[in-house]
Amino acid sequence: MSLRTTRVNELLRAEISDLILRKVKDPRVGEGLITITEVRVSPDLHHATVFVSHLGTDEEREHALTALQHAAPFLHRELVHRLKMRAIPKLTFRFDPSIERGARLSDLIRKVSNNYREQAE
Repeated sequence: MSLRTTRVNELLRAEISDLILRKVKDPRVGEGLITITEVRVSPDLHHATVFVSHLGTDEEREHALTALQHAAPFLHRELVHRLKMRAIPKLTFRFDPSIERGARLSDLIRKVSNNYREQAE
């Protein structure tokens, strides 16, 4: 990945996060906690995959992803106004399970640690 692509990825991640926080009014987006974990743009900068982590129920996650995909044209228009880029990529949203996986592993480690401590006493 080139330095330019990396910078565009980070710029888009920050701007999309801000837009979701401040401008998207869809109540489905407010269900649970949404975090933009990563953005990957194609080499030609015409397409971007936005990875979203969501803490909440599976149903809330599906609603939030649907709402974000529905808001993609709005987000694209806002990015056109905010960014000084020749081409603003088309946005596609995908679920990123990394935060959930990390929380689950942390919980398992805590349980094992507590069991070990109880057995040592």
